Amino acid sequence: MSPDALPADSLAITYEPDRLGFGSTDDLEDLDEVLGQERALSSIRFGADIRSPGFNLFLLGTEGTGRLDVVRNLLHAKAVELEVPSDWVYVHNFSVAHKPNAIRLPPGRGRALADAMQLFVEDIRASVPAFLGNEENQSRLRAIDEEIQHKPEAAFEDLRERAAERHIALLRTPMGFGFAPMTEDGEVMKPEDFAKLPKSEQERIEAEIEELQKTLQGIIERIPRWDKERRDAIHQLQSEMTAIAIGASIEQVIEQFRDLPEVTEYLAALRQDLTENFHALQLSEQMESRADPAREARVSTAEIGGFDRYKVNAFVSNGVSAGAPVIYEDNPTVSNLIGRVEHVSRLGALVTDFSLIKAGSLHRANGGFIILDAIKLLQQPFSWEALKRALKGRRVNIESPGQMLSMISTISLEPEPVPLDAKVVLIGSRRVYYLLSRLDPEFADLFKVEADFDDEIDRTESAEDLFPRMIATRLRRDGLQPFDASAVASVMRHAVRLAGDRQKLSVHMRSIADLLHEADFLARRNGADRVSEEHVREAVDKQIHRSDRLRERSYEMITRDIVLLSTDGAAVGQVNGLSVLQLGGFAFGRPTRITARVRLGAGKVIDIEREVELGGPLHSKGVMILAGFLAARYAVDQPLSVAATLVFEQSYGGVDGDSASSAELYALLSALADLPLRQDLAVTGSVNQHGEVQVIGGVNEKIEGFFEICRRRGLTGTQGVLIPAANVDHLMLRDEVVDAARRGAFHIYPVTTIDEGLTLLTGRPAGERMDGQRYAAESVNGLVEERLLAFANARRMFGRHDGDGEPADKRP
Repeated sequence: MSPDALPADSLAITYEPDRLGFGSTDDLEDLDEVLGQERALSSIRFGADIRSPGFNLFLLGTEGTGRLDVVRNLLHAKAVELEVPSDWVYVHNFSVAHKPNAIRLPPGRGRALADAMQLFVEDIRASVPAFLGNEENQSRLRAIDEEIQHKPEAAFEDLRERAAERHIALLRTPMGFGFAPMTEDGEVMKPEDFAKLPKSEQERIEAEIEELQKTLQGIIERIPRWDKERRDAIHQLQSEMTAIAIGASIEQVIEQFRDLPEVTEYLAALRQDLTENFHALQLSEQMESRADPAREARVSTAEIGGFDRYKVNAFVSNGVSAGAPVIYEDNPTVSNLIGRVEHVSRLGALVTDFSLIKAGSLHRANGGFIILDAIKLLQQPFSWEALKRALKGRRVNIESPGQMLSMISTISLEPEPVPLDAKVVLIGSRRVYYLLSRLDPEFADLFKVEADFDDEIDRTESAEDLFPRMIATRLRRDGLQPFDASAVASVMRHAVRLAGDRQKLSVHMRSIADLLHEADFLARRNGADRVSEEHVREAVDKQIHRSDRLRERSYEMITRDIVLLSTDGAAVGQVNGLSVLQLGGFAFGRPTRITARVRLGAGKVIDIEREVELGGPLHSKGVMILAGFLAARYAVDQPLSVAATLVFEQSYGGVDGDSASSAELYALLSALADLPLRQDLAVTGSVNQHGEVQVIGGVNEKIEGFFEICRRRGLTGTQGVLIPAANVDHLMLRDEVVDAARRGAFHIYPVTTIDEGLTLLTGRPAGERMDGQRYAAESVNGLVEERLLAFANARRMFGRHDGDGEPADKRP
């Protein structure tokens, strides 16, 4: 029997504004819960609560479902229940300067320590030099200096006296010290007078000078030791005076942090280093100031050298936090993720020190949560490996990409790693999640909790009650005008359309929010103080209009008969198939002529699309199913002796999917039965080997595509579309299609089997096989069976004539 057309009321659902129970969204309370994501919310709460290693979260689902907002809100609610995490500071390592030490402090104490040490450094820069420079201390320094400097002078004076007793003079010349004989009156003897002396006297004088020379050499050798003794004494005195000068300042800091053993240990090492090196550091700063006069104005900046080594880098400070941190890292580069060591230009060179260590998002999220976009993370070189290394080692080690690749051999800072206790939340598509699960063996060990966000929810009574509250909440959050009941009803209708199923509501928040904003804009532009149904409808139409240029060109080519497609009459082996084209976020239906030709052959159905490599595997599978259907239905006890070709006419791109397999089968059966098919009907649906028509996707777009072509050419009242009966629940057609169906100008026929479609398309019964007999002679199936039997007989005749049984289509 031929199926009846669906009534107009079954082609779309409507929401009556009067039945929603409110006048506008101003009458509705905010919705505190997330609509329709119970499974995902349960997973997020579980992942946030469990503290075992590896139980990090991966939020999977379609982009635009509001995953980021949902997880942020849930994690913030969880974070306020947790303790505020510790502060972390980096300080100078007095033992190994290029390996700064990390110190953990209670929340807020890190900044306090940094401020205290900043004041301490500023204080010692001024107070210690003043203390060392007072008259008393300078007198003590001068006394040491004079005392030790007197030793070489006394030694030289003693040597001079000993030489004088022997009538030998100690002379100071530009070349150094020397000895010369003297006359009786104390004058230095001239060389010619020395030459007149007896030989024995000359030898005596030379021997005495040689002895005195040895004594002089001993004095000269002792001068460096006396100088070192002077320096050591001065350094010792300066250290003692420095210890006294800094005593009050350092004790004040120690008292403030006496309850923190690591800090007091550091301050003890600092005290020792400062007392031993104050003078050298002071000279270093003075030299830097002379080389760079602007440095005096920058003493509070982080530079290497001088007293800056005693400052504290408040690396992570949580003093003003309420609960644990929730960090969203939008740009997860390696340095943004695990931190970096910056450099400054100084006297033409790049230098660094511990104060230039900058925290990464993992450091800031320590003790709390960090949210990352999986695609952005994977796009950044080394970031994925750096994150895994941190999670596996449970510590954050600051390394540059050069160090990771062992490309840098020069000495650089190696900050002490910071222990990591943060929950990582990745957000990505299902494709990314399953690819990582399959390709990265470490992924399953590090991300044990998946939270799967759905795009749609069941259209239950409860969901329909909560959906308007969700809209009202979003409107107030985004500062939009209120929507009246008719506008909300129109948005809900659009949500059903987005879901592609009348039993579902879409919760793809990006699409819904975009519609709310556009409708609000149109209402404001028209001077309305609230949004109504007409504004929502106009917003939907404008969304389509902005995206439908290619659709219009496609339909124009059909209506101008550039692309051949009939919407009236009948033709043998020809049917109107329906497909969907997806261009970005816009999808539309495109009718296509499908034709079939048959002849005597060896049972092969040729898919021309596949032969020229334009057909995808799913389409090829559908065509192969047709061959199975033909053989099982019409050639159980005889060879299938047909050669058939199927093609999408004027198709110049790829074809995939099996939603046109029923249309191809109708065209094939029409060609076999030599019966014309109605061209005012279009067909969609896949078919199995039993001849049952199966559900397909994009049914609304396909129907509307053929309707639009018919409307442009003029509706005749007989036109329509055959769809699988299982797709009736997916119908959510646009108003113009529903109105046409209500007027009887356009029809939607649900079919369950190929036989129902054949009856409708040919106008004659499909026919049934009774008790193993053949189909009725004048039925569609009977004509197909008769044609195939004729092909089989002809094939046998050819085989008998040839004498070797070679199939006809194999003969030259």
